[in-house]
Amino acid sequence: MSPTSLRILGIDPGLRSTGFGVVDKSGNALVYVASGCIKTDAEGTLPQRIKTILDGLVEIIATYQPRQAAVEIVFVNVNPQSTLLLGQARGAAISALVTAGLPVAEYTALQVKQAVVGHGKAAKEQVQQMVARLLKLPGIPSADAADALACAIAHAHGGQGMGGLATAGRRVRNGRLI
Repeated sequence: MSPTSLRILGIDPGLRSTGFGVVDKSGNALVYVASGCIKTDAEGTLPQRIKTILDGLVEIIATYQPRQAAVEIVFVNVNPQSTLLLGQARGAAISALVTAGLPVAEYTALQVKQAVVGHGKAAKEQVQQMVARLLKLPGIPSADAADALACAIAHAHGGQGMGGLATAGRRVRNGRLI
């Protein structure tokens, strides 16, 4: 990593599988560093699964030493229990990031898809293909890893203050600054 590049860790939180993606941004260029998933044991207790996510991210942060992080915001699911469990996985991810002293940006799925594909209603397959294209990957990443890389890409493409715009006193509606 060059001294002028910015290393960004993207996280797609999930209780079964938490995706991570690391990219370097140097000027307008993005370079793939790493990606993958932290998988938890579906038979394990909730505390065990949360610990797996936390420990996995601590290791990833130590290995790749990002300077900023971006996390996808949890959407409200039809099933409230699933939403609560997903929120706890997200909390574990954010805890690992802030404990490491990383600044954390949060993006909705709509914002991430808008930044990577060009429209917020893109299918998962479109996100996977665009991530592979933007990062010049030899293959298509898994859905969770692609979502995490997409989150990092969204942050790299202007996430530091929504593209440098002054955001004080503004709101985001449907993934757009208003």
